Parts: sequence; structure tokens; C-alpha cells
Amino acid sequence: MSGCVMAGAMMIALGSGGSFTLEWTHSVEREDWRETWEITADDRLHLTKAAVKGSGAGMEPGDGGHFEEGWWVWTPDLPPVPALVLAASGKTPSAWRLCGAGCVDLGAFSGQPVQVVPCSRAG
Repeated sequence: MSGCVMAGAMMIALGSGGSFTLEWTHSVEREDWRETWEITADDRLHLTKAAVKGSGAGMEPGDGGHFEEGWWVWTPDLPPVPALVLAASGKTPSAWRLCGAGCVDLGAFSGQPVQVVPCSRAG
């Protein structure tokens, strides 16, 4: 399966498997965070893996978390969602970095939140 997501007005192609990663730096702890998302058969977004470089305020690894190559990694037990909404305050230490077939930075500057949805749901 391959596909794409819409992030604001941008269409972002995904590689085979229809998945993408979302990375950012935590605004308080200044530690890297990474999530892997996939598009489900019913065109929703499902969080399949989460990883964090450290721990601290709001950054505790989830159940079953284990240390792997410098990251705390776990599989979240959450239902798929129709969309992601990414804040764009312009005051965080990094933009959101969304990587599919290529990478793009989102929300680096103050503005409206950026909504990420499967292309089939964009409208």
C-alpha cells in the first residue's frame, strides 16, 4: 500500500506501506520524540510506534517500552484517528518533521494549526 497525506495545503507522498514518521523536539524537556503512523484500510491514521530520546515532563515511555539504540520505544494502544492537528506556535525548539517518501518541516512559524489527513479524506 502507498498513498499520501495532506498537511495543510501540501500533498506529501508516502513510500510503500502507506506510513510516515513525525518527529519533533519536546518544548519543555528539549528531547527528541518520534512517532510512526500508517494509513488504515478505512483511511484513518493509526499510531503504530512511538519513541523518545529521554524522559521527563510528559515524556514517559508507554507500557512495554524498551531501550533501543538510544531511544525509549513502545507500541501505543490507541485507536486510529481521522486526522492529526499539529500546533504552529513558532515558539517551540523545532518544527514538526513529517517524513514519507521525502521529508518536510511543518509549523516552524506562528500560524494556524496544521491538519494532517489521508489524501482521500481531504476535501
